[in-house]
Amino acid sequence: MDAVGIRKVSELTGLSIDTLRWYEREGLLPLVEREPGGRRRYSPAAVRFVRLVQALRRTGMPVQDVRAFVRMGSGVEWHGRRAALLEEHAEAIERHIAQLQRDLTVVRDKIAHHRELAERGLDCEDEIDLAEHGSRAKSPDDSEAGGTGDTTEE
Repeated sequence: MDAVGIRKVSELTGLSIDTLRWYEREGLLPLVEREPGGRRRYSPAAVRFVRLVQALRRTGMPVQDVRAFVRMGSGVEWHGRRAALLEEHAEAIERHIAQLQRDLTVVRDKIAHHRELAERGLDCEDEIDLAEHGSRAKSPDDSEAGGTGDTTEE
């Protein structure tokens, strides 16, 4: 791939042109080449770097950390620092994924709960009753199974 303009980078990455310009102004992208008329040109390496910045931002890396990563330079002496910053961020992503997994379990449990309520013919008010009283509300089928549904003793 040859160097491409900002519109093509926007198409390739899904980032808006305004976001790409903002990334550049904020120092999140290395120097983007310009044509004599001032139009931006992104080399294949620059497009890969845009995708890296996009991934870092999408996964929650603060702007100042992305900027620090960019400003570290590319010499051999910086590889360890860059790797350390990325490792720290990867650990934060893993913690976030673990929390999302726990949250997903809660949501799936709630889905199962609501499906059970639907199968038993209970509405959400019965769910509130369950939560408040710590016992399962009787479904309409419970009274037909051999009683009046009245649980009070005479």
